[in-house]
Amino acid sequence: MARTRYAPSPTGALHLGGARTAAFNWAYARHHGGTFVLRIEDTDRERSTPESEAEMLEGLAWLGLDWDEGPFRQSERSERHGAVVEELLAADRAYRCICTREELETRREASVAAGTKWTYDGRCRDAGHGPDCGPHVVRLRVSGSERLGWDDLVFGESGQEADEVGDVILRRTDGSPLFHLAVVVDDLDMKIDTVIRGSDHHLNTCIHLAIYRALGVDPPRYAHVPLIVGATGKKLSKREAAVSIQQYRDSGYVSEAVLNWMIRWGWSHGDTETFSPAEIIERFDLDAVGRAAAQIDPAKLDWLGQHWLKALPGDDLWTRLAPFLAEVAGAPVERTPELDLLVDLLRERSTTLSDMAARARFALTDGVELDAKAAAKHLKPEIGPVLEDLRARLAALPDWSESELEPAFEAVRAAHDNLPMGKLAQPVRVAVTGGTASPGIYETLRVVGRERTVARLAAAVAHASAAVA
Repeated sequence: MARTRYAPSPTGALHLGGARTAAFNWAYARHHGGTFVLRIEDTDRERSTPESEAEMLEGLAWLGLDWDEGPFRQSERSERHGAVVEELLAADRAYRCICTREELETRREASVAAGTKWTYDGRCRDAGHGPDCGPHVVRLRVSGSERLGWDDLVFGESGQEADEVGDVILRRTDGSPLFHLAVVVDDLDMKIDTVIRGSDHHLNTCIHLAIYRALGVDPPRYAHVPLIVGATGKKLSKREAAVSIQQYRDSGYVSEAVLNWMIRWGWSHGDTETFSPAEIIERFDLDAVGRAAAQIDPAKLDWLGQHWLKALPGDDLWTRLAPFLAEVAGAPVERTPELDLLVDLLRERSTTLSDMAARARFALTDGVELDAKAAAKHLKPEIGPVLEDLRARLAALPDWSESELEPAFEAVRAAHDNLPMGKLAQPVRVAVTGGTASPGIYETLRVVGRERTVARLAAAVAHASAAVA
């Protein structure tokens, strides 16, 4: 069994990179029958907000990434963090440093000018400063003779020499702990045994290993997953990275599609492209995570969006679609057999719920707005008499069914010099839907219904008569 955690900072919405990290931790814990812990790292007091935290939790819940413990908040554990710093000071594994920022910057510039890499030079390491030394930070004693290395579950042998890391700060002058100290203490107390995070945390892991050694405890296992790059193969741009999970939700993507899309960033299972949440849990493991950068492909999300729209059970799809239909209609939409038929027909054509609702607009409103180009092409004066003939025949049908609609169309075609079906169906489609794309014409008319079809054909006849040939 594994204990993983996702530990976001609540300084904004849940974005792509963070959501992928959460998905990997969730999937690994679920696959191994373990525990997924949620911890909010809210020690950045200026940027962390309750609103951002709520938004992040909402995004995780929408994706279906349920957590077993938490959310814990790092800010609520400050006493514990402070106690650990004091323990390290008492054991002489940490020391107080009174060097000011200005002094450190001057020495850093001199080091760079001399062509050497800067790490803290240890000036206060053996000064023996006590708690009454004035403003100070607390630094960890990092031995220059040890290697801070680990066997990464993705990248293999990893690490750095301790002298490349230096005596890092554990506590700021205001008494607050740095990220490194708080993360280690929290992971230790919460018994996290597998840390899965982005490969940009490699240096942080060296620091964390040094803290674990100073505490005399074994570290967790680490897995650093590949970074995400944009569609061009370059570093993910701010425009691409700024997209929040809620934006995908509000755009109408179903959560299964977004989770499926993200889980494939750096992980694969043969040539399989589609994974339900249950299949992710069944198949996900770290040995199939690659080291190469993971590329985002927006077109793949659209493909997955269509796949999962087709796969959803009817009742589930309707529940998710209803708010988008209401937005298009301007009011809640009553579920009818005709709309059920239309929704099933639109599964094959739609990538998102909002796309599906937009395609259903012609069935949700009393009238339609004709697309100018479509009307100019298909509602010319010569089609007016043909549409009027069809309107009259449809108005007189004894039953509004495909078995009755088709003979009416055939009779009109025969009465007008065997007009090709496309020359009749497309003007009718424009008349009743406003555009040139819809399901089959008989199915479309069944959904629109007799009354609205007849009225829209009459309006199209008037439009055609007024058109300039």
